[in-house]
Amino acid sequence: MNKIKTNLVAVALFSLMMGMISCSESFLDVESKTESTTGTSYKNEKDVWRALIGCYDGWRQTSSAMQIGFYQGAEIMSYECFGGTGNADGRGFQAIDRFDISQSPADLNMYENDWRNYYAAVYRCNELISREEQISWNETNSMRDTYMGECRTIRALLYFDMVRLWGNIPLFDAPVNENRPQADPADVFALIFADLKYAMQHIPADAYPKADAPANDGHITRYAAAALFARAYLFYTGYYGTEPAGATKAEALAALEEIISSNEYSLVSEFKNLWPASSAGVAEIGDMETLLGTYAGDGNSETILAMKFTSSQDYNGNNDGNRWQVMVGMRNLNAPPYGKGWGALTVNPAFVSEFKTGDARRSASIIDMTGEGVSGLDDFEASYKDQREYTGYAVKKYAPLCFSDGTSAAKADGSGDFQTSNHQDYVIIRYADVLLMAAELGSSGAQGYFDAVRKRAYTSNGVLSSGYAALPATKELIMQERRLEFAFESINYWDLLRQGIDHAANKLAGDFSVFSGGSPDMVSIRGDRLRATKGLCQIPYNQITLANGTLVQNPGW
Repeated sequence: MNKIKTNLVAVALFSLMMGMISCSESFLDVESKTESTTGTSYKNEKDVWRALIGCYDGWRQTSSAMQIGFYQGAEIMSYECFGGTGNADGRGFQAIDRFDISQSPADLNMYENDWRNYYAAVYRCNELISREEQISWNETNSMRDTYMGECRTIRALLYFDMVRLWGNIPLFDAPVNENRPQADPADVFALIFADLKYAMQHIPADAYPKADAPANDGHITRYAAAALFARAYLFYTGYYGTEPAGATKAEALAALEEIISSNEYSLVSEFKNLWPASSAGVAEIGDMETLLGTYAGDGNSETILAMKFTSSQDYNGNNDGNRWQVMVGMRNLNAPPYGKGWGALTVNPAFVSEFKTGDARRSASIIDMTGEGVSGLDDFEASYKDQREYTGYAVKKYAPLCFSDGTSAAKADGSGDFQTSNHQDYVIIRYADVLLMAAELGSSGAQGYFDAVRKRAYTSNGVLSSGYAALPATKELIMQERRLEFAFESINYWDLLRQGIDHAANKLAGDFSVFSGGSPDMVSIRGDRLRATKGLCQIPYNQITLANGTLVQNPGW
């Protein structure tokens, strides 16, 4: 697995940032021979490459540093999952799940690290973009269009996450450090669409061919930008109920059709092979072939965009792993090949019941504690009594892995730390999503795209299940298919919001029976809480204080 290594670049970017601090002229002001500064860097394409990797690293910090994280937060708010965690833990996840700060009144800064890391990453992108004209680009085989297209897509990704989480955010398109009032979300989306159009027009189609995935995996491509463009268009038109500036339905559909006609991507033949834990076998330490089983691999034919991680994260400041995966693991319970974690994101049984007979996505997506024998393990009782909001189901797609003796399988030799060494990719866009978005936007091939995704869902060992039944590609059925296809991929919540606040509130609301600490408990989600917050998250109060009154808290928080 070829991962983008960026921990050293993070240090280099720190040097670049420090170089912006000016001192009075004196004999102490000498040019460093070893460190890069904004005065000595941004001169040639090598410098740009280093800065671009810093932008990728900044983006990754939004999921590898200690924080809630966009992808985990989206799952907590979704219909698929409850907050979970340990029975004696704080109730911050419950406040997010129920859109109700009274669940944890002292949690006034739940998303503070996220806010800081997102804006730090935006700063890195803005710094590079602002230096474009001073670079001495190669006269032949220049990577200018590719590198700048990647950088702009990262900036668009960052803003797309932020504007969905918080709605009302300051907008920076230059590397400045100042207090700014919150921008109209329409202006944020205008920058998102502009950045993605730039990438679609400038990154060459053959810049990072799928045929050379072992070397290219992790890079943003022209097609990744195109898929994001369509996703942003669908969210904006659904949530805000109007057409955005800078994007049209025709452009969004054309972007998707270009991806499809490129023949760069295809559906992996069997759904379970998309996910390590869904494909895994019980293995001894070091036997990665058995452990990974039928997994199609990182950067497989279906992956259009994924966030990359490494196993080198530690407690000394190297943030390269995916710190969210330990949260997904079953509460202090190893059930080989599934590894332990902190028991967040317990799965809503009402969602489990939506899968039809023969749909292979159910067993590939969800750990059934009883059906897979987990509840019969010797260590289960202790885990059960320590678990909050136990439902009998856990997330399988992103479950951490362990060897047969319970040793973390984050490193092949068994030396990995189960908290910090997990490094499974977070797949942000798959080809199946492109097909269903194109069908939703009214492509002439809509029925074929819809059928392809559904038939794969009902196929096992090359045989189509008798449970499969052909259905028309209507908007309602496409949205239903998206719920099942993209379970636990941080898509469901945004799909609900873009169908309207009332629709989302009605779907999410309810009283759900669970067990906390081994005793009966109830998760009660009120639709009026979602309506009060408009589905937006809490802006950290510390940031409001630091902004000296230029930031206003979102309603309901």
